Amino acid sequence: MILGVGRDWSWLPPLLRRRTLMLGVTAAALLIGINWVVYVAAVTSGHTSDAALGYFLNPLATVALGVVVLREQLRPLQWLAVGIGAVAAVYLAVAGGAFPLTALVLATSFSLYGLVKNRVGATLPALHGLTLETLILLPVAALILVIIAVGPGLSFGTEGPVHTGLLIFSGVATAVPLLLFAAAARRIPLTTVGLIQFVTPMIQLVCAVTLLGEDISGARWIGFGIVWLALLVLSVDAAVKIKTARIRPRRSDAA
Repeated sequence: MILGVGRDWSWLPPLLRRRTLMLGVTAAALLIGINWVVYVAAVTSGHTSDAALGYFLNPLATVALGVVVLREQLRPLQWLAVGIGAVAAVYLAVAGGAFPLTALVLATSFSLYGLVKNRVGATLPALHGLTLETLILLPVAALILVIIAVGPGLSFGTEGPVHTGLLIFSGVATAVPLLLFAAAARRIPLTTVGLIQFVTPMIQLVCAVTLLGEDISGARWIGFGIVWLALLVLSVDAAVKIKTARIRPRRSDAA
């Protein structure tokens, strides 16, 4: 709708002829599609805290990709935060008593999605990229809806206006953050993207406990506490960087 109102479709035909870029966009679409399906399945089956664990692992995976694949550099406090986060992730996985498959799929799919967006984002604006990813996923989504409609039946439009409105709003609530993510992934280092994402699972955890009534074990609370320590270290690192950036121009002006 946004592209239609702005008559912004001229970019699409030439882009479809760029095979390498299309492969990257297709890979991004498949990765985010996997992430969406697994996340929705986890939340609707009462495992939001498992999804939160996945997004605790996600920043670590994203930072690892930034360091290993893109050769980005971390500051000492950032390394410390990553180390603390790794300890928390291992502890949470062990304390859960089961192999964290859902968490690993969520972390792997979204960190790889971030890597792909970092690579293709330089030549593809966020809105164009998300539109193309959605178009690529459209046939798959339509097939899934047909299968569900023939089988158990669709709930969309059959459970009252509030239910229908919430489902529609969930699409907006998904698209807006992804647009912002795509815009950020092309402008800042992948390691920074990963470290900022520690905030996401904290919000998910709060929702799981306060809104969805999930029971969180004491062992898992300890693990989350370790992650909060990592966030504190990141906050200190950010404060130090801001202070240093302010001092340097003053010294230059004085000289």
